[in-house]
Amino acid sequence: MLDIPSISAIVAAVGVIIGVTLAYLEIRALVKERQTDVVMGLFSTFGSKEFQEAQGKVLAMEAKSFNEVMIQGYRSSLVTVGVFFEGIGVLVQRKLVDVRLVDDLFGEAIQVIWEKLKPIVADYRKQFNQPLWGEWFEHLYNETLKREQRLQQTQQ
Repeated sequence: MLDIPSISAIVAAVGVIIGVTLAYLEIRALVKERQTDVVMGLFSTFGSKEFQEAQGKVLAMEAKSFNEVMIQGYRSSLVTVGVFFEGIGVLVQRKLVDVRLVDDLFGEAIQVIWEKLKPIVADYRKQFNQPLWGEWFEHLYNETLKREQRLQQTQQ
């Protein structure tokens, strides 16, 4: 038979469990909201006139090496675009933003631009003995490809 102190202990324990659960759900919702805010801020930058001009120049350039980038005058555009996606790659790698959201908003641009820049990055890495230069952009590219492959497998 349960007495009043036992019942009150059970009620207190249930109250703590409910409180912890609600706090967990609230924190989880805040984290998702924060991630969404970060990604939408990045999306705003992505849509800016300055970024779109830099991206257009990168996509139009014919350079296949870092020296050609310098000669053709695309360094500033390369840095603008590369640093942007490098930063997103760090956020994805550290799980500070959800790769699904990033891929939904930037996926095609990530893939097209990385494939355009891959030989230039490889040349820079070799020429300046910087094997990790652009590593987070490359990581971001690989993560979006993995996600695309998983989506294709689930659709089959």
